[in-house]
Formats: sequence, structure tokens, C-alpha cells
Amino acid sequence: MSVKLLIVDDEEGIRNSLGEILREEGYRVSLAPTLSEAKRRISEEFFHVVVLDVWMPDGDGIEFMDTLKELSPDTVVVVITGHGNVEMAVKAIRKGAYDFLEKPFSMDKFLVTIKHASSEALTKRSGEPGEEIEFIGNSKKIKEIKEIIPKIAMSKAPVLILGESGTGKELVAKLIHKHSGRKGQFVDINCASIPNDLIESELFGYEKGAFTGATSRKKGKFELADEGTLFLDEIGDMDIKAQAKLLRVIETGSFTRLGGTQRIDVDVRIVSASNKDILSEVHEGNFREDLYYRVSVFTIEIPPLRERGEDIILLAEHFLKKFSTEYKKECKSLSDDAKEVLLNHRWKGNVRELRNLMERIVILCNQDVIKPEHIGAGFSKSSKDYSYIFRLESFREAKREFEKKFIEEKLKEYNYDMKEVASRMGVDLSSLYRKVKTYGIKLKNLQGSL
Repeated sequence: MSVKLLIVDDEEGIRNSLGEILREEGYRVSLAPTLSEAKRRISEEFFHVVVLDVWMPDGDGIEFMDTLKELSPDTVVVVITGHGNVEMAVKAIRKGAYDFLEKPFSMDKFLVTIKHASSEALTKRSGEPGEEIEFIGNSKKIKEIKEIIPKIAMSKAPVLILGESGTGKELVAKLIHKHSGRKGQFVDINCASIPNDLIESELFGYEKGAFTGATSRKKGKFELADEGTLFLDEIGDMDIKAQAKLLRVIETGSFTRLGGTQRIDVDVRIVSASNKDILSEVHEGNFREDLYYRVSVFTIEIPPLRERGEDIILLAEHFLKKFSTEYKKECKSLSDDAKEVLLNHRWKGNVRELRNLMERIVILCNQDVIKPEHIGAGFSKSSKDYSYIFRLESFREAKREFEKKFIEEKLKEYNYDMKEVASRMGVDLSSLYRKVKTYGIKLKNLQGSL
């Protein structure tokens, strides 16, 4: 099912850039420069996800969420802003926002957030997770994981899934739920993306009047996952105080909503995931030892793609077939030289990186046989070789890639001193900030701020 997104932002550059990137990821994207235009579009058609800027020329984006919820209760909202603070984030989440991102944000983080928001929206509309559940691989370790999933699925014992980003931890969690036979929903929460002072209300819900802005009762993730599975993604990033509250619920099987007094009993299977070494986090005092042993009755470790070389070509051909069908194109084949390039790549982004690469190739390559030169652009993010820019078809696309890379290199060269970089480039500081926001360039060790 194709996911429909609406981007509501008054900055044309950001609006168009996000739209282009999301279309490249396979989403159906519409754009709105004002809240009134957004209201009109939402009244006329359903959008799974709305990306909503706070400061709009005709009103406050967060306040607009009340109207949005009335018009389209199943739409999931991701709030973005260039001038955020903790109070604004709290207000947005309490109004029902799925996530709150402050510009300039990492494009990887943005795409992961949109992916999770889309999955939640599809679940709301269909009652089932929207993604097709396939775990591809014939390597020894993957075969072992496939064999153990049905065995542990029927138990209620918690499972901890470990692995680098992009290895498929959420996929394994969904397979565990699928094989469990539990009649409740698969509900997920990204522990790293929820502010510490909101994690309790997200997990356990709240009663009307529990705090300013709590105009009605809201069920938390535990309640929504009753008789189902609760997936605690990136549990290693959960605040230590929230860990204590989570432990109590796991031990007792009950909780109270924020602002409430009634004990609520739930039957929830806990599946957690992390890209961190949780035992090391325990030794460093960042993760409770008692919680670690509670959530890791079973532990599944997913190897990085670079350690399962026999799966790389299998996965690549699977994604080629999948996206060729999706985009209604003839299925392409990989030349031997192209296979060699794929086998020799380090795959820092793991299966997710390979999947995105194959999708781009299906969209952009007009040849029946994929050769090494068709793969170059896909590795641009992790390589200093920028020759791929000269192989792009569109001048606009080449100009955009060059400008982004040029700014990134200058930022690194001058230690992210924005004033110095602007001076060296011969542009206004405000123009440089706009470019950084447009391209989603992540700033580190920021100096020379406005």
C-alpha cells in the first residue's frame, strides 16, 4: 500500500527538498505552504502522515493539530521547527504528535521517523502492520534466527534483539509477534525519540486534567498492546528513571495512567531492541541491571550485513524484483562486476542501505543489466569519490549534490564554524543556514551561531 504524505512548511526550499527526498524513498507526497491550504487538502483526501512546521504565516502549527485531528483522526503527525525548545516539544507530543524534530535535523533520522510514523498510520487504517514481513537470508546465523523465532514466539518471555542500525531488528520483532498467535496489536515506541519527561505518559497514558493540555483521556502504549506485543525500540537510550517505572510494570503486569488512581492490568509481550551493547551500558551505570535481566530472557543478535556476505546478492536480487514490480519496470539483472562491487562494500547502513540503493537503481537506471557505474551514486554518502555526480542525468540533481557536498566539506574544514564558512564561501550567514536546513546537513561542534 502506497503511503501518502503532506508536507506543511512555508519555506519553499525545505518543502521542495523534503518532497524530492521522500518521493525518492517511494512515498506519494503533496505540499502545502500554509495551514489554510493544508486544511483544504486534508478535507479533500486522506494522508497517512503530515509533516507539520510550527511557525506558519497563517497560524501556529501545534494549535492546528486540533483541527487536523478532527478532520483526520487516523493521520499521524510529525512536527518540525527551526526554533524549538523543550516546552514546545512537550506541547506537541501531548497534542498527539508522533515525533518532534528540530531543524536542521539528520536526514537519516528524519527518514527513520517517517518510516515508523507511516507504519503506525497503516496500522491504524488496517488494524495490521502495513509492512510486508520478509526476513531474507541463507547465511548460517540468519538460518539460526529463522529457526528460533517460532520456538520463542509462543512463550510470553521477553526478547532482546541486538544489532547495528539497519540490520532488521524491527522486522524480527514483527515476526515474533506474527508467530506468537497473540490476538492483540503489535505496538512500537522509539525510546530514543521521546523526551524524558514524556516517556511515562507515552507508555502508560494519562487521564483528562492530568496536566495542562490534557483535555481528554489517552491510552498509553502498554494499554494499546494489551494481549499483543510491545516493541521497545532503542531501549538502551531510555532514561534511567523511566527504566525503573518500566521494570515495575514488567514485574507486576499493571500500572496506573498519569493522573489516575485505578490499576490497569495488561497482558503484554515485551520485545526490546538496541544497537548498543546493553551489558556494557549496565557496567557503565547507564542501564539497570535488574531491568536488563528482565528484558533479555531470550537474546537474538543480528549480524551486520558485512558479516553475512552470502546474503548480499540474495538480498540485492530480492529488492530488485520487489521494486521492479512496485514501479512497474522490467526486472534488472546484476553483472558479475556489479556483484563484486556489492560484495566488497562495507555496508555501514546494513540491509537498509542495500535496500535504498536497489530502489534508486530501479528508478534511475535505464539499462537491463546493472554495471558497477550504476552503483557508484548509491555509495556517495560514505565515500570521498564524488565522480558519481558526473554520471547523474539531471543538471539540477548534479548541482544539488555538488552544492551539498561542497558545504559539508567546508564545514568539516573549518570545524563547523558557520561564520568562517560563510565568509570563505562568500555568502551571507543566513543564506548558509538556509542551505544547511534545505539539505538536512547535520551540524557538529557548532560555532559561529546566529
